Amino acid sequence: MPADYPPEIVKEGQVTVVALGPEYENLDEPRLDALTDVLLQVAESATPPIVVLDLSHTSFFGSAFIEVIFRMWNRLNHREGGKFTICGLSEYCTEVLEVTHLDQLWETFDTREAAIKALNS
Repeated sequence: MPADYPPEIVKEGQVTVVALGPEYENLDEPRLDALTDVLLQVAESATPPIVVLDLSHTSFFGSAFIEVIFRMWNRLNHREGGKFTICGLSEYCTEVLEVTHLDQLWETFDTREAAIKALNS
């Protein structure tokens, strides 16, 4: 499905926003193959390397997607000026990040607007 429904990628100021739509409500492993390539490409090509991952429509993800997010963050983090944040997390997804302590690694925001404002400042 991800190949048929690519994520929305938009530039807002200096920030590249990757928004996963309703077709990504459950990010299980079968949906990750094509999506992984897209997310890692954004991490390598965003100029400047400032990215918001908007998960407003995602209510579930597992360890495989956490690995993809980590790889995305890692690529951005190794680029000069690289910044990464996540917004729109569901209650379940927030709990997953808290349990894994990744909420201490990645700054999260309730809304896309708040994330963009923080990264543009």
